[in-house]
Amino acid sequence: AVMTLPALERLREAHPAARIALLTDVKLAELWQGHPAIDQVLTFAAGEGLWRVAGRLRAERFDLALVLPNSPRAALEVWLARIPQRLGYARPWRNWCLTRPVLDAPDAIAMRRRSAAEIRRLIRESPVPPRVVLPPSAHQVRHYLRLVAALGARPEPLPPRLRVTDTELAEARGRFQLEPATRWLALNPGAEYGAAKRWPVEHFAAVANAVGAWPGWGLVLVGGRGDIELAAGIAAALPPPGLFRNLAGRTSLRELCAVLQACRVVLTNDTGPMHVAAAVGTPVVVPFGSTSPDLTGPGCPGESRHALLRVEVPCAPCFRRACPIDLRCLRGISVARVLEAIRAAADRELSQLAAGQAGVTR
Repeated sequence: AVMTLPALERLREAHPAARIALLTDVKLAELWQGHPAIDQVLTFAAGEGLWRVAGRLRAERFDLALVLPNSPRAALEVWLARIPQRLGYARPWRNWCLTRPVLDAPDAIAMRRRSAAEIRRLIRESPVPPRVVLPPSAHQVRHYLRLVAALGARPEPLPPRLRVTDTELAEARGRFQLEPATRWLALNPGAEYGAAKRWPVEHFAAVANAVGAWPGWGLVLVGGRGDIELAAGIAAALPPPGLFRNLAGRTSLRELCAVLQACRVVLTNDTGPMHVAAAVGTPVVVPFGSTSPDLTGPGCPGESRHALLRVEVPCAPCFRRACPIDLRCLRGISVARVLEAIRAAADRELSQLAAGQAGVTR
């Protein structure tokens, strides 16, 4: 969701008088609250029927549908809704649903999942091949920008931005006792996609123990309800006393935005909160495993304020949910390397704040 924000802002810039509505999963609706690019948020629930969603869209009498997902269902919904103009990326199985299929960029890169057999073969055929340098158009932010360019919007990238109000920030600080004088490190150990995106939980615990001993620092564990057990394991490994807040499963989406903005740095897997943290202006440190920062990294493509960590292994990125071997792509990223990246990100942010280059007080 967050990676669509630059495209939506460019669309609003190109069509300031248009009524722009967004259809999103109900669990993500809060993310768009108060966003200037969006006039109306429509939601669908998990398991809601195709005809029901299409009927609600039809009742709105839209002139044009911009189909951001590449799924057949997304295109079928707007076709059934009888929206006159339907624009989306061309795919053989759904082109008949679109009035304006848009071709991918000539140098676009598809995210292809490697088979377990291919991964084992690549491991046997070491040494590690040189890293392939992907073109700028490979990133998902640019992928969406190319789509809105077909509607007259500028394709130049800009960072995804989510706005947290002063009231939201103050309320989150008060409710969760996030004192402004403390340098808070947020830890997000989960990844709903699967274990192949999760840096080992014992590594998160080791980082928490180390940073908890740094003068002036505090720790915040974040995550959804599915991450409560992971967070509890890390919490149990921390020696008292210390500045520690376990917020896993306790925040709404808007509260999560505010909590992440209140932090100095966020250590996170490649998952939704990574994009949210970057979009509210907080630097992130991300161990990448089965996925590629060139394709789905946080912030604006090429942005230097985030630390995107990976090791060279022959099988990565594999885009699998679970590793069929030994998770060497993530286990090879050491605790010491992550600690160094956290310190560097915090120092860089502090120097920018002192110079007046960043407008957010953490």
